[in-house]
Formats: sequence, structure tokens, C-alpha cells
Amino acid sequence: MARNWTPDSWKAQEARHLPQYDDAQALADAEATLGTYPPLVFAGEARALKAELAGVAQGEGFLIQGGDCAESFAEFHPNNIRDTFRVLLQMAVVLTFAGKLPVVKVGRMAGQFAKPRSAPTETKDGVTLPSYLGDNVNGIEFNPESRRNDPQRMVRAYSQAAATLNLLRAFAGGGYANLRQVHQWTLDFMGRSPWAQKFAETADRIGEALDFMEACGIDPATVPQLQGTSFYTSHEALLLPYEQAMTRQDSLTGDWYDTSAHMVWIGDRTRFPGSAHIEFARGIGNPLGLKCGPSLEPDDLLTLLDTLNPAREPGRITLISRFGHDKVEAGLPRLVRAITREGHPVVWSCDPMHGNVVKSDSGFKTRPFDRILSEVKGFFAVHRAEGTHAGGIHIEMTGQDVTECTGGAIAITDEALGDRYHTHCDPRLNAAQSLELAFLLADMIRLEAGGRQADAA
Repeated sequence: MARNWTPDSWKAQEARHLPQYDDAQALADAEATLGTYPPLVFAGEARALKAELAGVAQGEGFLIQGGDCAESFAEFHPNNIRDTFRVLLQMAVVLTFAGKLPVVKVGRMAGQFAKPRSAPTETKDGVTLPSYLGDNVNGIEFNPESRRNDPQRMVRAYSQAAATLNLLRAFAGGGYANLRQVHQWTLDFMGRSPWAQKFAETADRIGEALDFMEACGIDPATVPQLQGTSFYTSHEALLLPYEQAMTRQDSLTGDWYDTSAHMVWIGDRTRFPGSAHIEFARGIGNPLGLKCGPSLEPDDLLTLLDTLNPAREPGRITLISRFGHDKVEAGLPRLVRAITREGHPVVWSCDPMHGNVVKSDSGFKTRPFDRILSEVKGFFAVHRAEGTHAGGIHIEMTGQDVTECTGGAIAITDEALGDRYHTHCDPRLNAAQSLELAFLLADMIRLEAGGRQADAA
């Protein structure tokens, strides 16, 4: 257990990007209500994820982490949950089959509501209101009532997260993730994507492998690994009153866990020394993510790691780099070398989304697919040069047929962005673009594996 730590010790540190509530009693009531609710996840599940991530840190796996930029109350629907889960399964199958490595699947789901914003207010047509901070804080509609920070939204977010987790667990263990169903995972609208055919070919080969196993006397119907999958949830631990209310002491170990998700991460804007978010995270036993951008100096990163993982526990820390396509090869090596020199066991994951936002000519925020791919290639190139394992991808995506990121094989144009631009915050890859990225990632993983074999020889 962390020394001199309690679930509320973060309150003595500097807390940035937290909402101000005008009714302290209403906030206390919401926190008390959440404190009586059942945990959303269990400590044993968080430990299982940590063990799987320890394998990734050792170069024996790959992490895929994806989902909504910001979940919303308005778009909460079982079909949306199913479709995002389905695309993550597709991506994982492609990477597993191509890379011959186990793939750890973590959704940005069942809790990814709160968002940090660049400014506390926004102005439209001469009217200034508080910024939208995520559906668990206030509403996206631009009016005074909607933009009032309401602590009861945390309680509603809990209920939505519980329902989402219930469905995800059913999908993961109830037969939907059965590899015999791999052909049925393709969404209807992806038929126009050239990658849909390539996925069908991969599905054929998987089916042939299962037939071969069955002919050899290994019945896929009785092999748990083929009948279902492990699927974990994650979100940014931004709204600390919610995270504290969901933090419970494990009855088996006595350690504290944030039971709102299996894994939580600290964002680029809240991971400074003396941060309340770092103080909270250091005391919980969950696997932790840490966003690493151009502003992070190597010595500061090492200090953060000594705070968050003093025992250097494998699987505890995932470093999520987010530099931008034109900065990754210049900025990332300094961090990688510092971590290698000090011997910290970390998972290196690439977030190619947040450093590549541009304003389109049509006025929409977008992320060009070629820049996303360029940052991923740069990420792999750095790790190949440094002799370290490029261990994961962290993307904002959806299973829906949205038009939010330009480019890709389906060639979404600037003019087409307004057709189906539905995000509550930042632009997401759609299902076809996500699958395309998976095949391109598979090529890079094969290249990395070939490089390791050549070095060993």
C-alpha cells in the first residue's frame, strides 16, 4: 500500500481541470450515494489486466485500447456498444493472427465521460457560458441550465457505465466473441471498404485453422480461449470526486482499487509534479496509463514513475505517447532512453490521435488519417531504433459509420465531414478506418518481429 495515502489525500494537492460546483451539499450527497453503490469492476479483474500488461511490457503481447472520445447520455444505445466492441474484436483478431502475439483488449468505455478543456468558458454570439466538461459534469447544449455543473450527473454516469459493463461482459463471455463467429463481425456498411474483403480472407484462414484443430481432436467448442475473450474497461481519471467515491479497499489484499474501471490514465494536462491526479493515482492498485507529450521532460517522467510505481511492478504503468506526426521521431527517443537507462518496466503505447487535430476548411475539427498513420509509423521506427517494444495503440474510434476523420481507403473528404459528424468532443476513426489501421499495424508488428529475429541471429 502507498505510504501516507488515503482516497481523499488528493485534496491537499493542486487539482486542475476539475469542475466547480455551486452546491457543496449536492456534491456531498452525490458522492455519498456513489459510495453505497456496488463496484463496477473488481480488484481481481484489475490484477488480471495488470498481469496481461506485464507480458506486453516484456515484449510478449500487444495492447489495443480504443473507444469514444467522450461517452454521452444521448448516444447511449446497445447497438453502439455492440458495434464498437465488434470493431475492437476485429482489430484484435487481425493483430493476433498477423503478429502471432496475444492482444490485450481495453475499451475506452463505461466511464469515459469527463474531458479537460482548454478554457473554462466559451463564447458564442456574444454569450459566455461554462465550457462543456463531459456529460457526467454538464450538458453540451449551449444554454445556462445545461452548462450548470450538476453532481447528480455522476450518479447517472455510474448507471450508464454499469449497464455498458453488463452488456460488454455478456458479449465477451456469452458467445458473441466466439472465433467461430468471426465472419459475422463485419458491419454492413464496411462492404464498400477494400479492407472488408481482406478481413473476410483472414476470417477464412481462421476458420480453416479451427477446422484443422477439430480434425486433430481439439474441439474448439470446449476451449475457453476460443469461446470468449477477456475485455477490460478504462477511462481518464479526471473527475476525482467520482473516482474517490468509487475507490474501495480489497477484502483479500487490503489494497485500494478504483472500482470505476480496470485501468485509468492520467492526461497530459494533469500529470505535473504535485498534481492531485498523480496523488490519487499513486495509491490505487489499478494498472495506470500516463500520457506523454512534447512538454514532458525525461527527468520529470522518471520522477512521476518513481511516485506511481516505486516497486517497479511490471504491468503497472502504460506510457501513452502523443506527440503529433511531425514530432514523434524527434521527441519520443529522449523518453525511451531515459526509461531504458533506469530500468522501469513499462508498456509503450501510441496515441496518434491527440497530436494530429486540425481545423478543416469546412470548419470541422478533424484528424487526417495519413497523419495518424505517420505518427504510428514514427512510433514503431523509434522503438525499432532503440531496441524496445512498440507495445500498443490508443485510439479514439467508434463502430459507427461516422465521417469525422478525413482520408483512409474510403477517402472521406473535407467536404464530406458534415455528412455524419456526431462526436461530442473530438473526431473519431470510423469502423472502416479502424480496421484499415489494424491491417497496417499488423504489417508493422510483423516487421518488428522480423527485426528481433534478425538481431537475435
